[in-house]
Amino acid sequence: MAEGRGELPPQPPLHLSLPPASKRPCLRPAPRGPGPGPGPGFPNSRFRCPESLLDCAAKAVAEKWAFERVEERFERIPEPVQRRIVYWSFPRNEREICMYSSFQWAPAGSGAVPGGVTNGLPFRRGIRLLETGCVENVLQVGFHLSGTVTEPASQSEPEVTHKVAISFDRCKITSVTCGCGNRDIFYCAHVVALSLYRIRKPEQVKLRLPISETLFQMNRDQLQKLVQYLITAHHTEVLPTAQKLADEILSSNSEINQVHGAPDPTAGASIDDDNCWHLDEEQVREQVKQFLSQGGYYGSGKQLNSMFAKVREMLRMRDSNGARMLTLITEQFMADPRLSLWRQQGTGMTDKCRQLWDELGALWVCIVLNPHCKSEEKSGWLKQLKKWGDMDICPLEDGNYGSDVSLLGLTATLCSSVVPELLQRGMTSTTNLEGWVGHPLDPIGCLFGTLTETCRVEDDSTMDTGDSGDPKPPVYHHVPVWGCPDGGESYLALALEVALMGMGQQRVMPEGLYAQDKVCRNEEQIVTKLQEMELDDLLVQTLRKQAILLLEGGPFSGLGEVIHRESVPMHTFAKYLFSALLPHDADLAYKLALRAMRLPVLESTAPSGDMGHPHHGISIVPSRYPRWFTLGHLESQQCELASTMLTAAKGDMLRLRTVLDAIQKNIHSSSLIFKLAQDAFKIATPADNPPDITLLNVALELGLQVMRMTLSTLNWRRREMVRWLVTCATEVGLRALVSILQSWYTLFTPTEATSIVAATVMSHNTILRLSLDYPQREELASCARTLALQCAMKDPQNCALSALTLCEKDHIAFETAYQIVIDAASTGMTYSQLFTIARYMEHRGYPLRAFKLASLAMTHLNLAYNQDTHPAINDVLWACALSHSLGKNELAAIIPLVVKSVHCATVLSDILRRCTMTAPGLAGIPGRRNSGKLMSTDKAPLRQLLDATISAYINTTHSRLTHISPRHYGEFIEFLSKARETFLLAQDGHIQFAQFIENLKQIYKGKKKLMMLVRERFG
Repeated sequence: MAEGRGELPPQPPLHLSLPPASKRPCLRPAPRGPGPGPGPGFPNSRFRCPESLLDCAAKAVAEKWAFERVEERFERIPEPVQRRIVYWSFPRNEREICMYSSFQWAPAGSGAVPGGVTNGLPFRRGIRLLETGCVENVLQVGFHLSGTVTEPASQSEPEVTHKVAISFDRCKITSVTCGCGNRDIFYCAHVVALSLYRIRKPEQVKLRLPISETLFQMNRDQLQKLVQYLITAHHTEVLPTAQKLADEILSSNSEINQVHGAPDPTAGASIDDDNCWHLDEEQVREQVKQFLSQGGYYGSGKQLNSMFAKVREMLRMRDSNGARMLTLITEQFMADPRLSLWRQQGTGMTDKCRQLWDELGALWVCIVLNPHCKSEEKSGWLKQLKKWGDMDICPLEDGNYGSDVSLLGLTATLCSSVVPELLQRGMTSTTNLEGWVGHPLDPIGCLFGTLTETCRVEDDSTMDTGDSGDPKPPVYHHVPVWGCPDGGESYLALALEVALMGMGQQRVMPEGLYAQDKVCRNEEQIVTKLQEMELDDLLVQTLRKQAILLLEGGPFSGLGEVIHRESVPMHTFAKYLFSALLPHDADLAYKLALRAMRLPVLESTAPSGDMGHPHHGISIVPSRYPRWFTLGHLESQQCELASTMLTAAKGDMLRLRTVLDAIQKNIHSSSLIFKLAQDAFKIATPADNPPDITLLNVALELGLQVMRMTLSTLNWRRREMVRWLVTCATEVGLRALVSILQSWYTLFTPTEATSIVAATVMSHNTILRLSLDYPQREELASCARTLALQCAMKDPQNCALSALTLCEKDHIAFETAYQIVIDAASTGMTYSQLFTIARYMEHRGYPLRAFKLASLAMTHLNLAYNQDTHPAINDVLWACALSHSLGKNELAAIIPLVVKSVHCATVLSDILRRCTMTAPGLAGIPGRRNSGKLMSTDKAPLRQLLDATISAYINTTHSRLTHISPRHYGEFIEFLSKARETFLLAQDGHIQFAQFIENLKQIYKGKKKLMMLVRERFG
């Protein structure tokens, strides 16, 4: 190698500058002679031969040893050996290239990712560039790879060729440079394309030893020629630097001559260099700072979660950059200016920010618990976490985790105590009120992930590049626990055991909406991970053992016989256990799920059998307990558990009865019980199979409970519930319908019973659906009529009409209903209700009864002088028309009622006009004789109506003139014209009207303009 070691002073870059790789001094002379080509064993060999001993050794050395150590260890290294070490030093796994060029390992659909583009992430784009032949001029010189990548022309952009350079060491890319000027955390598509070219087509890459080795083989003339040609080719860029270096070399006292050797950027890393993948730390800082400045808006929260997912992926790959990247992220989180602002204002951080901080802490737990990290690294991280935790700006934790404990300080505490305690697999730690599930640092999730990761079957064909569909679920296999005495335990079974212990821990519901919501979300996340595990015999055995321990765990278990009133419910967890155990141990599955149905926080002091009044969660919880913000979600999970059991118990009457009892005892929401009833009904009545009568009866019983619970309370779904119950009872059969008709008063209001229940039961569709014979139809009709009469007695105002309708075909029942209406008319019924029933009577051919009801309605009515648009006017006109059609006697009977109740002149004049247009008695009542003559207004009964009308006009006129404005003068004159028409119906009407007008002129002579208009029209 070239003589003289040392570092060059800073230089201006070339057009394609070499990346800042290791430039260790190179001295060792290289052996002469040609070396072999790529040789057997490269990945794309068509015929895979066994690797040579040289390649096996070179692969191991290239991955573990810095090249400088190889040079120091061996005095003479044959060139073929050097070539194989250099050859195998490039990364071999495309998954690692993917990890550093695609932002996403998390499930697809998690949102936009930074650095991505609309046509795919860099890894995918790099593959397309490679497959379309865009990579050329690939050359490997020692530990340096270069080439050109051409971006094809598009509609908006011309074809562009970028120069790419990559330095690598020990199977890791240590630096990259691309002419595209990419400024992002991860590699651009051009770097990806060149890297994959080297991995997939190594035999097509020109391989040279480090440049210092080549220079060593040259004599003085060749070296001078090389330098002069290099300067000529790049004289504008290189010449100033070349002259400066020449001057320093020729000066005996210069710094460059004090250093032995010269740097070689292609010679690989030195012993002291860190062996890690290239990560642009400045870009990590800038992007995290930018996302935090957006305050969680514009998708920045999703972008930060993608960065967290990348840290998890690095940890999964045992990449040291995971801790390095998380440290950079944490530093920016600690520098967030909002932290000090929130402290000053005494307010908590937003939920979005707290979720990000929780994830940050959980990742630190993963790093500190990493079994592959060195003890000094772990101590350093814990020290750094405590240092961050002691800073005033570090956010405090809320809930039951300590009001004066910082989140990062809590991370250090958790790593040093809580998780090791859990790993001891003892139940005593559950006495702590601090729950493991829902904890800000997610110890159960972290430990579960750590244990299952060991058992994960890696498949490069399923490599996630971020722009594919939903990722495939992980595949696990059993890995024995090292050092286990009997050798029968695996890490996968241990992971399941840890998850079951954590989920089954009895823990008090934390305070605050965020902490409670996190409990729910964490439970669902753990259950989702559990559902991805395929249960074999060993896992089923573990599941059964833990389920039994949870049932027998006493106060330490959330599934023990006695739990605290404020204990977090086990519904979500129990639903998973039930579904998982059911195929293997049905009795255990039901026992566990039935016990988990309880929700003690909703239990009231009322007797357990009193289901007539619904329990409304928060209102019955004593005030000394904190508010349960997630109660609605918890109740819905309770409902889901019950629904799952109902579905599984279909056809098993004993189990259905047991589940039904648990529902009636523990579920206190009428809406949720109604949902269960609907679910049971749907399952019991498949479209292409006969109904399951046992499950139908359960649905009916649940529906009856809903009716009793909501009978005396307001529920906007009540009508829907009533209609559904009748439908369900119809499916069950005749006896169910008869039962609800006979016990209607415990289930329905009188209005519901008559207008919905009885009406639906008596409909033609119901008769056809049940295929009833005549005795059965009569039994059903008799029950409906009895119900109708009972409802009419209890609530005649709202049920009388329905009762009459239901009793039409039975004379005695109809007469009874009519008498109920008559009896109630004088007390509780309104004129509108009576008018409606009266119209019904006339429509059914009972005009005399209609007249009687109309007369009763008139006694309840009072129409003032100015109510000329009152809704009852049409009823009054109809009643008078009915009386007129029946005859003079009926008209004479109703006119006094009209005069007493109606004081509106225009309405009275309309009635008067109608009565004088035709002769009375045109209805043709049998047994009556009608004269067929028009009635005179000078004789009774119309004389009384005429006088009342004239009086009403006079009173109305004075009332209107009291507050009349000029813009109503014209309307008033027209009103007087109509009044004159009514006055003239009397024999001395013209005299009365003239006197009336004169009185107006005298009384209202101050209204000169109005009186002038009166004189112009009426004299």
